[in-house]
Formats: sequence, structure tokens, C-alpha cells
Amino acid sequence: MTGHFFRAARALIGLSLLAAPVRAEPQFPAENAAAPTQSLVIGYLRRFENRTAISRLDLPAANDGQAGAEAGLDDNNVTGEFLGQTFSLAAHRLKAGEDPAQALADLEARGARFVLADLGAENLLEAADSAAGAHALLFNIGAPDEVLREDSCRANVIHVAPSRAMLADALAQYLLWKQWRKWFLVLGSHEADALWAEALKRSATRFGGKIVQERVFADTGGARHADSGVALVQKQIPAFTQSAPSYDVMIAADESAVFADYLPYRTWDPRPVAGSAGLVATAWDPSYEQAGATQLQQRFERRFMRQMTALDMNGWTAARMIGEAAAHQQAGDIATAKSYFLSKDFALAAFKGQKLTLRDWNLQLRQPILLSDGRNVVSVSPQEGFMHQFSQLDTLGLDRPETKCQFK
Repeated sequence: MTGHFFRAARALIGLSLLAAPVRAEPQFPAENAAAPTQSLVIGYLRRFENRTAISRLDLPAANDGQAGAEAGLDDNNVTGEFLGQTFSLAAHRLKAGEDPAQALADLEARGARFVLADLGAENLLEAADSAAGAHALLFNIGAPDEVLREDSCRANVIHVAPSRAMLADALAQYLLWKQWRKWFLVLGSHEADALWAEALKRSATRFGGKIVQERVFADTGGARHADSGVALVQKQIPAFTQSAPSYDVMIAADESAVFADYLPYRTWDPRPVAGSAGLVATAWDPSYEQAGATQLQQRFERRFMRQMTALDMNGWTAARMIGEAAAHQQAGDIATAKSYFLSKDFALAAFKGQKLTLRDWNLQLRQPILLSDGRNVVSVSPQEGFMHQFSQLDTLGLDRPETKCQFK
């Protein structure tokens, strides 16, 4: 890494700390004193299955998520240079049929007690409930499932990734701010699609939207990327969306990436599309430039020669949370770090215009949600006018009175 990078990174960390709220300062070693070295190994546990996409432009990079974690550790090491701390990453990608509990144990054997987990809900719970999980603090950076924050919440899992409820509420607030109250909901035929649809329906009820009709787009397989497939889609989508009741916006619930990207410009009625295509709620977008984000985007692009994704941002955020705990509490153990995350002293400056803090009732990270059309950030939620007694960020997702979480 070049000296130019370190100078730029030091400047950026300084700006980030200035943007953050006032809190306890890290204890720097006295001048000319020999600072002890504290070496922290951060684990990265990654799912086996590959994510799918309709467009080849949306196919994830091989290091999606992990690159963000590495960028976060780069920033940690800049501060760590003055504190006698070093951070390194130990990564493990699950193989087909591999036990996530054993994979976590392998990471612990390599010295990792803080582990970033890009896993599906089932594998995440298997890791958290294992013998190795009892000695680790996991950071969920990939699973949006509400059950992980509610009925199956775990005291050793911090949720950096926004939940489906947070994403749906962010989208709903903007649609209601626009007075687009009538929604035509189209959902896929897979389980994840149904969960996303349920979150969207909950948000409609919560904020005053009305779903005028609901239709299921069945996944029948088949290639749509060939010439014949394009012709089929051009005929299929208008026919599928025809004869709907009057609506303001079509909402697509298609986490499985089967049909949503085919909806814009092909629907029977000329209406905007949102949800899984068109206007999308996300933790991060490569076009975002506000609150100093341009500097982070450019540093990431120079380092990895690609754009920064939402999963990358989740990885960066989790890594920086660990760095903050180490800097401000000299926290190399998970109990001290978790106590710090839940304290009033913790607040992470993460280029989103507001400090990020942790909900104590389900260990979900509070954060603004970007609304992107794939080229620009159209808006950022929470929206103006949606008020909350304690934090406007708590208008996104399940609030304290709604939670069912009882930590195990």
C-alpha cells in the first residue's frame, strides 16, 4: 500500500471523527512511549451459494462483501498505527455441505473472536448456536430475515445488514411522501420473495398505503437471455400485468432475481416500478456522494478496481465497529466490545449523514436507507415528516414496542 493511500486514509478518518458526535476519546500512547502491540484477527465467514442476477451487470464480484471488510480493516490499521493495534482478516468460504459451526470453529482456531458472517438465516443460527459460537461475536452482514431479529434473535449476533422491514419502511415512506398510495404488488414464487412481500404489506399498513391487487409471477425456469427469451419477455410481461385495478406504482417482491428487472418499460400500464427493481431500497449505492461518501467510494475503487456494493458497505461497517471498540475501549474481548456497542458512547460515522447506533432490543444497527434507481440516489429515508419519540431512524423497522426478541 502506498504512502499516498495512508495519507489520504488518515485525512478521511480525521473527517469521519469530526462528523461523529462527541464521545470518549481513544487513549493514545504517550509521546516516545513504546506502545504494546495488540493484534486482532477478524473472521469472515461466507456462504457457499452464489447470488443470482438477471443482468450480467449485476453479477456479484468474487470478493463481494469481503472487499468491504478489508477496506474497513485498512481504516482500522491507520488508527491502530498510533494505538499499537493491528487488524488482519481470516476468511473462510463454506463448501457445499460444509458445517458452518465447524467453519466458525476453524476461524476461532486462527484467533478470530469477532466474525463477520455473510450467511443465510439457517446457517447463521447454526453457527451462533454452536460451541464455537459461545465464544464469538457474530456480525450479520448479509441476511435480511426478520426472524433473526425477532423470534430467533441471539445475544451473540449483531445485525449490520438492514432487515427487510427497514428496507420496506424506507421505500414506503418515500412512496407515501410522493402520495403514491395505491400499490400493485407482484411477488415471485420462492420463499424469500414471500418474506419480502410480507414486509412490504406490513409497511403499506403501517404508513397508509393500499395494495389494490396482488399477483404471483411463477418461476417456470427457462432461459430469458437468448434472443427468443427477449421476445418472450416483451410479450409476457404486458400480458401478465394487464387488467389490474387503478394503481400508482407497481411493487415487485423478487429477491430470487427471476422477473423484477423485466418490469420497467414493459408493464401494460405506464407506471413506475419499485421494490426489487426500479426504485430500490438499499444500504449503499455506488452513485452515492453525500456526507463525504465520495472519498470512501474513490478509495474503494482504487483499492479493488470496482464499485462498492451494499454488501461491501455492510462488511466495511462491521469492521469499523470493531475498530471503534478497539480504539475507544481497547476492547479485544467480545464482552467489552458488546458493552461498548450498547452504550451511549458508541456512534459510528459511516458517511450517511447520521450517526449509526445499536438497538438494544434486537441488536440491529440503526441506519439511513438509500433509495436508488440504479444510476442515482433518488432519496434517503427516513423521510421528512415521519416522526419518532426517540430516534427518527426507529421509524425504519420493528420498534421497541413491536419486538418479540427474547435473547437466547
